[in-house]
Amino acid sequence: MSLLLRWFLVVLLAAGSLPQVAARDEVSSHSLPTLVPFSSEEGIARLARARDKRAFATLANQFEAQSNGAFCGPTLAAIVLNAIYAGTRDLPRDRSRLRPEDLRHLPGSVDLAVPRFTQDNVIGKGRKTRAQVLGEPVTINGKLIHDVGYQLRQFDELLKAHALVTRLVVVDDSKAEDEIRADLVDNLRRARDYVIVNYRREQVGQTGGGHISPLGAYDAETDSVLILDVNPASAGWVWMPVRTLIAGMRTRDTLENRGYVLVQSR
Repeated sequence: MSLLLRWFLVVLLAAGSLPQVAARDEVSSHSLPTLVPFSSEEGIARLARARDKRAFATLANQFEAQSNGAFCGPTLAAIVLNAIYAGTRDLPRDRSRLRPEDLRHLPGSVDLAVPRFTQDNVIGKGRKTRAQVLGEPVTINGKLIHDVGYQLRQFDELLKAHALVTRLVVVDDSKAEDEIRADLVDNLRRARDYVIVNYRREQVGQTGGGHISPLGAYDAETDSVLILDVNPASAGWVWMPVRTLIAGMRTRDTLENRGYVLVQSR
C-alpha cells in the first residue's frame, strides 16, 4: 500500500470517528440529573403551577438552616414541629444561646427566649444523644463506629418521641417507583402532612454524602419535587426529578437503604 493511500485511509477513519465521539458525549450529558434552582424563573414557574404544594407555605414560614454539618436531622425536626405546633401553648423555650451577660440589664420578669422548637432542644427526647449525633462512637453490630447525624430509623424515632404520627418507608429494590411517587404526591396534597426524604447527594448530582431534607411541592408537568434543602451552604432549594430522588434514596446507609418518612396529621 502506498504512503499516499495509507494517509488517505487515516484521514477517513479519523473523520468517521468524530460523530461517534460526539454521540457518546451527548448520551453522557443526558444521563446527568437535571436540577433546577428554585430561585430561577423556571423554578418559580413550577411552584406557581404546581397543585400539590400544601406543605410549602408552612415549612417556608418556619424554615431555618442547619447550624452544623451533622444537624440536618434536628433542624428538620424543629422545622416540622414548629410548623405543626405554631401558635399553640407550652412550646419549649431554648435559652442556650443567651449568655449570662446578655441578661445582666434585664428585669427578672423578662424572658427573651422565643417559644419554639430548636435544633438543640429537639434532640433530648430521642434515643440518640447529642454526643452521638456529633460523632461519639457507638456500637452497631458489634463494631464501634462514628455514626454522625441520623440514619432514617433514628430520625423517625426522634419524630415519634415528639408524639408525631409517622410512616417510614425504606426504598429498597422491592419498592416500585410508581408506589413511591404516589406516596410523595398524596402527602404533598394534604394540609399539615409532611414528607422528609433521606438520600445520598452524590447519587443525585450534588456534592456530599447522606442528607435529610423536606419536600415542598410536586410539579406534575415535569414530574419533579421541590427539595427545601436545610443546608444552603452546600446546596440551595432545587427542583429534582422524582426518578433522580428515588435513585438517591435507593442507596445503602450504615444498616439499610435510605428512604422517606411521611408525617401524617390524621
